[in-house]
Parts: sequence; structure tokens; C-alpha cells
Amino acid sequence: MCGISGVFAFTEVGRSALTALHASTDAIVSRGPDSQGHFIYDGCGLGFRRLAILDLSADGNQPMTDDSGRYTIAFNGEIFNFRELRQQLLKKGHTFHSQTDTEVILHLYMAEGRNFLKKLNGFFAFAIYDKEENSLFVARDRMGEKPLLVYRDEDKLLFASEMKSLLALGIPRKLDFTSLSQYLQLNYIPGPATIFKGVKKVLPGHYMFIKDGKVVRKQWYKIPYDPKKVQKNKTTYEQQQAKLVELLDDATARRLVADVPVGAFLSGGIDSSVVVALATRHTPHLNTFSIGFADEPFFDETKYAQLVAERYKTNHTVFSLRNQDLYDHIFDVLNYLDEPFADSSALAVYILSKRTREKATVALSGDGADELFAGYNKHMGEFQVRQGGFKAEAVAGLDMLWNVLPKSRNSFLGNKVRQFQRFSRGMLSGPKNRYWDWASFASETDARQLLSPAARRKIGKKLNERRRRDLLEGLHTDGDLNEVLLTDTRMVLPYDMLAKVDMMSMANSLEVRPPFLDPNVVNFAFSLPVSSKIDAGMKKKIVQDAFRPMLPEELYKRPKHGFEVPLLKWFRGELRPLIEDDLLSDGFIEAQGIFSVEAVRQLKKQLFSNSPGDVHARIWALIVFQWWWKKWMA
Repeated sequence: MCGISGVFAFTEVGRSALTALHASTDAIVSRGPDSQGHFIYDGCGLGFRRLAILDLSADGNQPMTDDSGRYTIAFNGEIFNFRELRQQLLKKGHTFHSQTDTEVILHLYMAEGRNFLKKLNGFFAFAIYDKEENSLFVARDRMGEKPLLVYRDEDKLLFASEMKSLLALGIPRKLDFTSLSQYLQLNYIPGPATIFKGVKKVLPGHYMFIKDGKVVRKQWYKIPYDPKKVQKNKTTYEQQQAKLVELLDDATARRLVADVPVGAFLSGGIDSSVVVALATRHTPHLNTFSIGFADEPFFDETKYAQLVAERYKTNHTVFSLRNQDLYDHIFDVLNYLDEPFADSSALAVYILSKRTREKATVALSGDGADELFAGYNKHMGEFQVRQGGFKAEAVAGLDMLWNVLPKSRNSFLGNKVRQFQRFSRGMLSGPKNRYWDWASFASETDARQLLSPAARRKIGKKLNERRRRDLLEGLHTDGDLNEVLLTDTRMVLPYDMLAKVDMMSMANSLEVRPPFLDPNVVNFAFSLPVSSKIDAGMKKKIVQDAFRPMLPEELYKRPKHGFEVPLLKWFRGELRPLIEDDLLSDGFIEAQGIFSVEAVRQLKKQLFSNSPGDVHARIWALIVFQWWWKKWMA
């Protein structure tokens, strides 16, 4: 695990960026505090920061060059089947000087060229330079677990694990207002776009090959979902459960390979509990870690995590937090972000990662299960919309009532009204509009109105439509819920969930490995019919049923509710001066020229009203952006 950056110059002017290569790796020191390295030859520069996981000796340092001196690699990630691949290469006469997966990737490229990617089981972002033909090969993993950003102009191509590295390399800081508009809707920016014009996220499962100033982009992996094959799936539900246990057990065992302490997050939910139950089959005395919320007992699930820890005799640690502990880390998170990202649960992930890093360098997680197997409330909502029936029609028929009743996430009734309103709107929409609406905190109209007239004019209407169309291309009126899950894996998973975990864990030099995202598990998930994943009474059905014999029954008797950071309390308390006198003050908004003074005033008015609804999420998005803008743009 590490952070990478690089320069590939097309002209003499482009070579000037090479002088900033050291600065680009200094900017991401937390991704790799153990060592750093740089390679410069002709117009190519590769930078590297190392978090040592495998072969802790200097033999594992990067950039790494083969014996011939022709190929050099900078690699971020882990390949979990590297030992099998290494054995195959040894039989073909290859020699190795380390016990790293990095060297295996390098030799696979030497032996097979670009065609080797499908052999890799793991997560990665890497660049390989070929000195002889002066080419660069840049690739990203299947699901987008590891980030990779690219900037290109007529003189050079720059790449990096994080935006702060590209900023150190001198990219132009030109705000993309189309991206800003989508950010104000979703609270994150889906790829390939970023907040800056000219900077793109390499899409999951894609690579780039650069030679003679030409860039070839290709998708090397696509989830093999075929509705016709799913319909022909004749395996019984019992057989499917057994297969899932087998595949996930293998995926978990693979992700325990390391030369440093390995642990696991244990939230008390089904997904992380499954991972822990399987991990203890392969390692004794597993270290497990949970966060408890002393001031928010509604969200505290540590008693369920404790039941799992006791059953499997793990070395369990609970980090009991008060709201003040959360508040004390807000500015650490804001300062780390180099692109606006307003999923507030990042705060809890940051603290969990920080505390876990005191005892482990690697942690397994349950990420990805909800997107693959239909674990979110929105999936149940989608199921009910497609099923129809009296209850669904009744909720939709009371649309006017939901519009006028008070809505808030901070009370049971207020939250139910909020959910009924969103469901009602969804009943009246097609699958694409419904998906976007349920993924958003603000409508496109509301997001535009939040911007100043000058900023609105800078939104590319056709560009905005194309980006949204590309993100939702897999949704069809006659499709089923698997299409919704597939869209989640293309949009929500890589750009919200995985981005959050990567940023917050790497901010604390911790590697997180999710077994559910093993390619064999992912491919299997999309061979299953919807009926195996969800029905009227159960979300994530096959996961719950397959692992029921392994888990405490109490885990099945409690409602699932994700943690909500107490933003509303802070906005009305400790953070009120930051809102009213600084980041969202009339004076600052007017001088900045990006947002509408009146629209921001109305949001603040709603924030302090008796019916705040989801406004705290929108206020948080503004605070995150303003903090980012002051740090990187002002």
C-alpha cells in the first residue's frame, strides 16, 4: 500500500514538472510514511510513498526496476494471489529479488504486456514505464478501491493517488462548475469528473497506454451481468448460499496475508460480523475494533459487536466516543480533503482508522455487501415501487400531506415523513430519475438555485446531461433491481463509499481490505436473481440466510441504522459562528461570487427552523466546499 505520482512529458516544456516530483510525494506522506522513492529518466518521473505491508525490507521499496533496466513500476495496492502468480513465473524462468506483489506485477507485464490484468485478484493503481519504447502503462482495479487521478495537456500527462499531489505538480486550478453542481446534489463528485477542469478520475476497470504523445484508453473489466443468464440460473437457493460462503471464505483468507498486524472492523452489523466469523477460521486471536457512541445510544451497536467478539474469541477493542471526540476531529478531516466530499460519516471512519492504526496496519471491512446484495433502505423502496400494491399506492396518494408535515432525521416521526415524501416522489418517476433523486440530497433545480447567476452560466448543460446519462446508462424501464445494484457499483460505491474509506484510512496510514469486493464474489453476486437478494421482508437476503448459523441470533432481531454524525446539534451550537460569521456569512458569500447570498440565507433559515429536513447535509456540503476553497483556491 502506498501513494504514487508521476510525470510523463511530451515536450521540453512538460519536463519542467519533473522538478516538483519530490513535492508531489511529500504531499501524501500519510499514505506511505515508511519510505519514499523517485525515478526520473528522460521525460518520465515516478514518485512513491510506501506503507510497508509485504516484505518489510528495502527490497520492497519503489519505484522498482527489473534487472534489464527497461521496466520501472510505481504501484499502490495489494495483489492477494501474487504468490500463485509468482510460482507460475518462476516455472517460466523469471527470477525475483523480493517477496513483494510489486515485483510480480512488473514481471507479468514483461511477460504478457497489457493482457495480464485479469489475472490480478486485489486492488491497485499503478504505472509502468518502458524505457526502450518510451511508453507508460497506467491501470486501476476493477471496483475502484484505489484512487487514480490524471491530468493531461499538450505538454505532459500527470497522475497521482490524490489531488494534493497533482496540485504540487502544478496543475491549473480551474473550477469545474458542472462538477460543483453535481456535488451540491450528491455530496460527492462521481467520476470521471473532478472538481477541477482537466483532471479526471481513471474509471474503475480501465487502463491508459501512452506512447508518442497518444493516449489509448480501454476498459479491461466489466461486471459480467447478463439478465438472460441470470434468468437461466438453475441453482437452488441452498446451493447459492453454500457457494457464497465458499467464495467469501476464500476471499477473506486471501486478505489476511501480510507481514504486519492485521485486524478487522466489527460494527455489530451483519457484514462485518460475517467477515470476522470467516477470518477467525484462518487466524487465531484476531484483533477486532468497534466504535461506540456514548452520547448517541440510538446509534451505538457495540453490544452486538461484543456478542460476535465473544463467540469467536477475538481480541476486541471498543473505542467509546462522545460527541466532543467527534467534534475534535472535524477540522482534521476538513484539512485532509483535497476535493470537496461531504459524506459526514467520513468523520467516524477517520476516528476508527486512527484508533485502529495504533494496534494494526491492515483492517478487514464489510464494505460492498450492501451494494452487491441490496442492503440499503433505498433498495427496499425500489423493490416496493416495482412490486406496487396498496401500501405503495397509499403512500404515493398522500404526497401533498408529506410535503407539508415537518421533516427531520433527528426524530422518528420526522424521519418517517421524510422517507414517505421521498418514496412518494419515487413512485411518480421512472427508474433513472428515481435513482438520481434517491441518491441526492438536493434536486438539480435546488443545486442550481444555490449558485450565483454567474456560476450558473458556467455549468455546461450538455456536459451535465452527458455525465448523468453515462452514470445511469445501466437503468432501463423494463429492467430489474439488479440494474440498480449495478449502478450503485458504478457510482455510489467507487466515488462515495470506497473513496471515503480510502481517504480516511490512508490519512491514518491504515490499509483497509473488503473481502466482499473480491472479483469472484462480485461476479457471483451478479449471477443471482433479485429474489435471492431481497423480498418484501428482508434486505440482503442471501447474506443473512447463508451466515445465520455462524452469527448470534440477536443480530437478526434489531433494526439496521447507520450512524448519523450529530451535525444539526453542532450547527446550532459550536459551529454556528463558523456558519454565520465566516464560511457562510453574507460578506464572504458575496465576495466569493460562487453562491447566491439569498439562497444560502434561506438554507440557514431552514437550518434553525422546526422543520430542518435534510438541510444539515446540504449545509455540511457547503461548509466542506468553503473550507476546501479557502485552503486550495483562495
